[in-house]
Amino acid sequence: MTEALSLAAADHAMRHWKDPEPGPVTVGSAEHCKMFCRMLLETHNPYRPAVLEWPELAPETRARVTSLPIWDIAVQTEGRASVRVASFAKTVRDPLLRSALDMDGAEEARHKQVLSRLVEAYGIRLAPEPRYAPPRDAEWGWLVTGYSECIDSFFAFGLFEVARRSGFFPAELVETFEPVIQEEARHILFFVNWAAWYRRTLPWWRRLILGAKVLAVWGFLVWERIGMAKGIDTEGEAQDANFTVTGTGAVGVELGVGQMIDLCIAENERRMAGYDPRLLRPTLVPRLARFARRFVR
Repeated sequence: MTEALSLAAADHAMRHWKDPEPGPVTVGSAEHCKMFCRMLLETHNPYRPAVLEWPELAPETRARVTSLPIWDIAVQTEGRASVRVASFAKTVRDPLLRSALDMDGAEEARHKQVLSRLVEAYGIRLAPEPRYAPPRDAEWGWLVTGYSECIDSFFAFGLFEVARRSGFFPAELVETFEPVIQEEARHILFFVNWAAWYRRTLPWWRRLILGAKVLAVWGFLVWERIGMAKGIDTEGEAQDANFTVTGTGAVGVELGVGQMIDLCIAENERRMAGYDPRLLRPTLVPRLARFARRFVR
């Protein structure tokens, strides 16, 4: 009983946070940095992948889950992300920001452990994992990870909710996976606030350099996803990665494009709603989704 209450308290704390310091906060200020770092550190959920209980699945349900074309990419994505975040953290001198980045990287590594234990529990066969080498440019790797999560998690929120509503993922499996999904929301919130804060701290000429780098990152991410949609990953290997487009049918619910966009927007807002309203929210991907929605019946 005590353990269940502790888990429930940790889960609630992960989703609801408000900075005790009152008053407005200027983006780019020391107070702003302190706020988004404390948000990440104080909402950490201390669950351990080793003690997660993977429910026994009926043969039909197990076949559906193991047939999803996402497990290789999911494990490798988290593996790359943990290395990239850890590499960038080593370049940061501010102790509070360094601690928050270390926490972010540790949680990415923990996501990989969760996925690895899932595939082990259900006998999912994965392709051999590549070596996760640190990026040559640590800042580039951090920007790629952050903006990539802004894109992927926006759609993942909607797909996870579709899977929950349809019963494709049984309730026990949804409960086990839920903290991982919410952690991604926290990571996005941390990243978009860091990005706005960091830009404001730079002199004008370095802002120009950063802006060019961010444009290059977005170009890389667009190119990467075009390759994934064609079934080819960034290493030139075949992948069945077009899951964001075809995912609703795969999890047993047929949704129109407009309905899927609406659900992703709603889930994105719901998962961000519990945090201090003075923190910035991701805007680019939701804004593009709303723009696209105007042209979809």
